[in-house]
Amino acid sequence: MEPSEIELKTLDEVLRRARLAAEETGFAGIAAAVVLDDGILAYGENQVHLDNDPTRHAEIVAISRACHSVKRPDLTGATLVSSLQPCEMCLAAMRFAGIGRLLFAARQDNVAAKYFVFPGLRLPDFERAASEGFAARGGVCEHRVLDLYADGQE
Repeated sequence: MEPSEIELKTLDEVLRRARLAAEETGFAGIAAAVVLDDGILAYGENQVHLDNDPTRHAEIVAISRACHSVKRPDLTGATLVSSLQPCEMCLAAMRFAGIGRLLFAARQDNVAAKYFVFPGLRLPDFERAASEGFAARGGVCEHRVLDLYADGQE
């Protein structure tokens, strides 16, 4: 999968937001966005500790905001962009929303284990299990955020 220009620009902004979030009280240094066509529908930062809700991952926040912005739960044709490879819950949520493309920076193999609760499930497992098109590209600009996720203390 080759990322589009808007997806790469969005990733740049997502990485900037991840760094800012890491400096804010209550936020983890993880950020995401949803891109549709040539526009950004929504951004999200990890709010797990801010909201005391284990489901408020950056990707979930971005997907929720994007659905609200288009006033429907279907984001078919969209791309999820994240500073960190999405966990199993976030991968499932993107698929429930109809999102078929994924672009992310930090890869599972290069971050602390705490980010994945089913470490035996790997991204290729999700790609094979997808009933329709699913394309993922990871490691893009990974060097810019690996330090945030190296020890799981973002």
